[in-house]
Amino acid sequence: MTFQKMYVKSLVLFALLCGVMSSAFAHRDDGEYQILQARYGTAERNVDVTETLKELASRDRTFRMGNDSFGIDPHPNRIKILRIYARSDRGETRTFEYREGSLIDGSLFKGWGGGNWGRSGDYHGAWEDRGSKGANAASKDNRDDGEYVILSARYGTEQRNVDVTDRLKELARSDSNFRMGNRSFGIDPHPNRVKTLRIYARGNRGDVRTFEYTEGSVIDGALFKSWGRGDWGNRGDYKGGWGNGNGNNNERSQGNRRGDEARNESGQFAQLTIVSAYYGTESRKIDVSRAVRAYVRDGRLELKVENDSLGSGDPVPGVAKTLWVTYSMGGGRSQTVRVEERAWLSLPR
Repeated sequence: MTFQKMYVKSLVLFALLCGVMSSAFAHRDDGEYQILQARYGTAERNVDVTETLKELASRDRTFRMGNDSFGIDPHPNRIKILRIYARSDRGETRTFEYREGSLIDGSLFKGWGGGNWGRSGDYHGAWEDRGSKGANAASKDNRDDGEYVILSARYGTEQRNVDVTDRLKELARSDSNFRMGNRSFGIDPHPNRVKTLRIYARGNRGDVRTFEYTEGSVIDGALFKSWGRGDWGNRGDYKGGWGNGNGNNNERSQGNRRGDEARNESGQFAQLTIVSAYYGTESRKIDVSRAVRAYVRDGRLELKVENDSLGSGDPVPGVAKTLWVTYSMGGGRSQTVRVEERAWLSLPR
């Protein structure tokens, strides 16, 4: 009799345990977003990893993501991103970005462990698609209701710049926002210098304003009227040039102010001396002093910290690196700056 009672209690406990486990598994898959597709890599080189992500999700609710996770390195020696495109209950499409080495938490996504998502045909977007496909038709008109009408656009530095108005129209028709640089405009008007995009635009009251974007910035067309339609920037709309300060009392860029500071009292460029430069990680770095010195021009240095620009190869593949530069100005006291990979180094500061 005692054995029968114990047996019944065991069955009841087992049933309760199964119920709790089932509830837990169901709960972990009750996220807010349904995954449509996942891509891994960089803007230039990326691959579809939706199926591999399903396999990883079926084993773990969370995991640390990288080349080993997906069994591929789509862009060697570059820091990669996992982009997950997902749709909410309201039909809005959202992009989730995870930097290589990040922890991925599946609790945000519906059916994460079950893998009943990301079916072929669910999503036809590309790497740069970030907005809502469900709301796209309505937002396309709204995105052109900005406050300013573009008159002209120029890209480069004060010394060397080019008109990119027509190219900007092409980019605007494709995207409401994009990350801007040499590749966007198909030209590098001033090599080895940080460039700026200047957009000259007229407001509702007729005032002309200059919008400045440093190379690598994201350009958001929401500020500008008819951004996506491109009926702006007609020839003759604006006669101003790079140095024309119409409508902008702070026309001179930060780079130009640094250039003035690099001059000594006699108006000559003060001597910028690169004492040493090392690139890599704390535990493994290489000497790149000669490469960094080659970028010094007229008492200034502007350099994007990358393997290619330093001519060093990759001292620590697959790991984010740092550049350490020790320098002095006009024979003064030495100081050291630290700049992360893919950021810009500008001296003097």
